[in-house]
Amino acid sequence: MAESLPPDVSATLNALLTGTDPVSGALRAQIAHTRVAGRCGCGCATVDLEVNRAAVPPAPEHGNPAVDAWYAVPENAGAMIFTQDGYLSLLEIYSASSDPIAAWPTPCFVER
Repeated sequence: MAESLPPDVSATLNALLTGTDPVSGALRAQIAHTRVAGRCGCGCATVDLEVNRAAVPPAPEHGNPAVDAWYAVPENAGAMIFTQDGYLSLLEIYSASSDPIAAWPTPCFVER
């Protein structure tokens, strides 16, 4: 059963979609119409996303992941946004460490 977006997931999506390009703008507009549809089974904070497609149009054609960025802290961790048919579908967190990241860090990203 889908649940409302937690504030940390919403903040992470907003921080990752700050670009002025049409894809970022369209995906950012979807956040208000997005719910968590599932969670990763490994214990990490990754979430499956479900957008009310009747409420907002899809983003223009783009590649996947739509966004891939590295966190400032923790080091060697990052987040990716995936889409399906132009709609938000997955917010994934990953790390070079063997332990899963169980909570969304403060969304501060750096270029590498």
